[in-house]
Amino acid sequence: MAMAKRGTFICIEGIDGCGKTTQARRLVRNLRRKGFDAVYTTEPSSGKVGRLIRRYVLDRKKRVLIALEALLFAADRVDHVETEIKPALEKGKVVVCDRYVYSTLAYQGAAGLDLKWIEQINRFALVPDLALFLDVPPDIVVKRFKPKRSVMETPQNLQRVREVYMKMVGDGRLVLLDGNKTVDDVADDVLKVVLDFLERAHVPHG
Repeated sequence: MAMAKRGTFICIEGIDGCGKTTQARRLVRNLRRKGFDAVYTTEPSSGKVGRLIRRYVLDRKKRVLIALEALLFAADRVDHVETEIKPALEKGKVVVCDRYVYSTLAYQGAAGLDLKWIEQINRFALVPDLALFLDVPPDIVVKRFKPKRSVMETPQNLQRVREVYMKMVGDGRLVLLDGNKTVDDVADDVLKVVLDFLERAHVPHG
């Protein structure tokens, strides 16, 4: 029996202000130029739970309970995977996701939640084929911030977040890339790593 056609799931991670959204969108454009059927998506998602997170969790001066944050992100991820990511993968697309489960592990884990519990409530999440971490020192990204930013974006918090990300790099879950370069140079590095991966995985393109 023939297997269902499946695409490739790629995630781009990093602390706030590292440029990952720019790089995720640029990667999609670059892959399309190379003939790949690539699509961009992000977390929090554009679904109902994702919109709730943006309004109720991110856009406020004081953080909600950390466990509640993690549960909301996990709920949004269920919706995101089922309504956006899986359907795109079933059509054979290359899905580039701007933040995923690693963000929950890093941000809520840095705030004190047990990482095993976070893993447990996200056990349904698809494991990406490739996940990249764009590393930029927290003191550099803080200088890029506009006055009004997320409640999670203090320098001290971002340093703890980066430490959790680096542990995942050490565990082989994330591929480390230097994000402290020009936008063009980072884009070149991201594209090279992704194209090498897609070639090894024999992913077809136009």
